[in-house]
Amino acid sequence: MAEGEKIIPINIEDEMRGAYIDYSMSVIISRALPDVRDGLKPVHRRVLYGMSELGVGYNKSYKKSARIVGEVLGKYHPHGDTSVYDTMVRMAQDWSLRYPLVDGQGNFGSVDGDSPAAMRYTEARLKRIADEMLNDLDKDTVDFQANFDDSLEEPSVMPAKFPNLLVNGTSGIAVGMATNMAPHNLTEVVNGIIAYLDNPDITIDELMQYVTAPDFPTGGIIYGYEGVKQAFHTGRGRVVMRAKATFETSKTGKEQIVVTEIPYMVNKASMIEKTAALINDKKIEGISDMRDESDRDGMRIVYDLKRDAMPSVVLNNLYKYTQLQSSFGVNNVCLVKGRPMTLNLQQLIHYFVEHRAEVIIRRTKYELAEARKRAHILEGLLIALDHLDEVIALIRGSRDPEVARGQLISRFALSEVQARAILDMRLQRLTGLERDKIVAEYEELMRLIDHLNSVLDSDVLQRGIIKTELVDIRERYGDGRRTEINYVGGDFSTEDMIADEAMVITISREGYIKRTNLDEYRAQGRGGAGSRGAISKKDDFTEHLFVATTHEYLLFFTELGRVFWLKVYEVPEGGKATKGLPIQNLIEIPREDKVRSVLNVRGLKDPDYLENTFLMFCTEQGTVKKTPLEAYSRPRTAGINAITINEGDRILDVQLLAPNSEVVLALRSGRAVRFNESKVRSMGRAAAGVRGISLSDTPGDRVVGMVCLSDPSQELLVVTENGYGKRSSLDEYRVTNRGGKGVRAMKITDKTGNLVAIKDVNDTDDLMIINKSGITIRLRMSDLRTIGRATQGVRLIKIGGNDEISSVAKVAAEEKDETETDLVLEGASAELAEGAISSPVTGALDQNTEEPEEGDEAESEDLA
Repeated sequence: MAEGEKIIPINIEDEMRGAYIDYSMSVIISRALPDVRDGLKPVHRRVLYGMSELGVGYNKSYKKSARIVGEVLGKYHPHGDTSVYDTMVRMAQDWSLRYPLVDGQGNFGSVDGDSPAAMRYTEARLKRIADEMLNDLDKDTVDFQANFDDSLEEPSVMPAKFPNLLVNGTSGIAVGMATNMAPHNLTEVVNGIIAYLDNPDITIDELMQYVTAPDFPTGGIIYGYEGVKQAFHTGRGRVVMRAKATFETSKTGKEQIVVTEIPYMVNKASMIEKTAALINDKKIEGISDMRDESDRDGMRIVYDLKRDAMPSVVLNNLYKYTQLQSSFGVNNVCLVKGRPMTLNLQQLIHYFVEHRAEVIIRRTKYELAEARKRAHILEGLLIALDHLDEVIALIRGSRDPEVARGQLISRFALSEVQARAILDMRLQRLTGLERDKIVAEYEELMRLIDHLNSVLDSDVLQRGIIKTELVDIRERYGDGRRTEINYVGGDFSTEDMIADEAMVITISREGYIKRTNLDEYRAQGRGGAGSRGAISKKDDFTEHLFVATTHEYLLFFTELGRVFWLKVYEVPEGGKATKGLPIQNLIEIPREDKVRSVLNVRGLKDPDYLENTFLMFCTEQGTVKKTPLEAYSRPRTAGINAITINEGDRILDVQLLAPNSEVVLALRSGRAVRFNESKVRSMGRAAAGVRGISLSDTPGDRVVGMVCLSDPSQELLVVTENGYGKRSSLDEYRVTNRGGKGVRAMKITDKTGNLVAIKDVNDTDDLMIINKSGITIRLRMSDLRTIGRATQGVRLIKIGGNDEISSVAKVAAEEKDETETDLVLEGASAELAEGAISSPVTGALDQNTEEPEEGDEAESEDLA
């Protein structure tokens, strides 16, 4: 041991504990966590300040990145050059920061994970929005601290005119803690802060009306809102992100899934590579090819589907197994007065406003001190101008400037600064015009001093300045949201944000579905030619019309006996003339199956309602079944079996059944049977049912409609395929036992065509009829008077060429002063247009031949 040295025994455990705590605090405070005030870590702050000091502002020319890195490294950040360059690169990437702070020129990497070019090849300068972070640094707005070698000073925090922590977010791993803060939309955040300034007691739920959710630079979709709510309320939450995908059809007829936006922080190239591996391993099926068609105009990832693949199923698998769906774990940990804290939305806004208030106070004090200094000088100049001859004589008589300054101070009671300003004054300031300028400047300064004093004394004025500056920031840099919000699950937001409106649900024979606002269908006169409805593919036509409100559940019953669930607002909305979307994209219906009936119910959770409400099934071969709604109250994505279907049969219709209802079944051959629902006992979901009506011997005979009536005053309307109809009282149809052949509902002739529909109607209903050609007409039941069952009926709609009625539905009548008879005849034949010129009502009355039908007195012998 050398002379003078001394060994001090220590406890290694205590030494390691102390050293590790020192290290961890250094990492937490000086490296990994951002400051709540400006949202910057030390390295970010030093890069921005170094670039500012180097003179690479937004309005200056670019400088080599290597020079910027050297400036920051040599003066402020004594760590590796890689850390500084990587920081600058990330601040220049528009897919990393929602509002980039650095304007890069050259190769700064890509969303595929490509590395940026070396710093000697790239150039950079500050973005204009970064200037808002640095503005007023020279006005003593923030504290400065010594750099690593005490040779220079650097700001401990930026003045930050906008809340960078909220709008750009950040991530970092410290010792024992980490942070991961999501970016948000600048416009929304500014609106939220303004609301907070107007009401400091505003709640988080009220703030969320302005700041709705994170807004990621890569767009995409936030899938579910519960994680967002939790993050805003507690500072921690899991936000599920999904890629934005659409279904398209290629020129060769192939169905495709096209992805145009991916989740935040996802490496596109790596995601595509992993997806290809999953496809090769058969973990994802239904994809025949995948390619990246992204270019400088935007992102485009295309998945070609196999012919038998269902797009919605494939997309769900992609969401499940690939990074097309990922999550962002919000963890709002940041430094508050040097201590790490987890903050909610309201606290983040509070600390930013507190910081801006301090900046404004310090800036105001600085400007006030500068104004007083200038006013003090001007007061001296005015004194000199008031005693101009004496001042000139005094200066001329002095031996040197020091003597002149001393005599000015003693003679006019001036300060050192004032006397020096008088001696430095140029001779041109002695003119009268210049004197007026000095007086005006002095008066303006006094008004400024009064205003600055008012700001220092008033919290209201300080908040007003913060608000004004934020509004200016919003106007210059604000933009729209990039990330959509998909409210799903049991969140309150779904139905609360969707108006409960009546919609016409339209389903074509080939399975295209849409919802259209009921107001788009205008009531027209009976017998009119109708207006152009859905534009369908060749050989396709509208097969189902159903009116429901947006908050209701739709139960889809298929012809093979399965049931699927969907909310009305989940059905894509389209105009009256649009085709819609394939129903397979919404529910997983096999291609060999098709929807036969749709029911709307208000809810599926009330036990009393479910157990006391029944569904009546009817098949084309005349089988009926009654089952409680409770058996179908547990929605499943893949659907469930609703009824057992016998070979050669299929579901025709399913209806909600009220207690003591009567059921009427009608055959294509023109006969109908009426019986009480109590004749059909309640059965389980898997039952096949019992005989409801016996088919006639006519080839191709089948059931065309079922009506369930609870009000004996209801009337029945039967419609034939050639556009004829008849409205009759329910009493005209005698109550019989189920399973019989029934009574004649309408005489079938070549002129009328076979029966296609039977509906229960009254004067408050409108009838909507659609032809296979897509022509629609909406007419009021009040225009169609009640006639006896033993009549031929009247013309309801004019049928042209080989056209025929495909679908009939009733809707609630609209209240109008006059019947609209405007006809839209786009695409109709010349003959149809010519027939529409005459009065549609008169044309219908001409067909009102109420002729008795032959053989109706023998109907009793047809009963079983």
